[in-house]
Amino acid sequence: MDEPNIDWDSLHQEAVAVAANAYAPYSEFTVGAAGLTDRGHLVTGCNVENASYGITLCAECGLVSDLRRQGGGRLVAVCIVDGHGGHLAPCGRCRQLLYEHGGPSLLIHTDDDTLQLEELLPDPFGPGHLRGLGDGG
Repeated sequence: MDEPNIDWDSLHQEAVAVAANAYAPYSEFTVGAAGLTDRGHLVTGCNVENASYGITLCAECGLVSDLRRQGGGRLVAVCIVDGHGGHLAPCGRCRQLLYEHGGPSLLIHTDDDTLQLEELLPDPFGPGHLRGLGDGG
């Protein structure tokens, strides 16, 4: 795959660093996410658990909040790791969240490869569906 010049090592280091800030007193499973925007900004997020498990926030939620805090743009690359630096794939909810803010060509770094989000989330539901465009884009 032809991908833009992304410093995956730096994104990985940022994701590991932010995982240290996670709030995970129940699972003790810390997660960090770091991304690059189309404006060249770094965005990060970590998981924040809650005693009411259903409202726990994944690291990708924090990453998208940071994207919006910085004025928006589109995500072009994301690295998600556990507290030990092992790569993680986004959960289903977060795949949908990342699609909304990065689209099908968003690059996700894994242990073995770099994948486009459309490989992890085929036939997504997107903003276009709400406008009657059908393709979600």
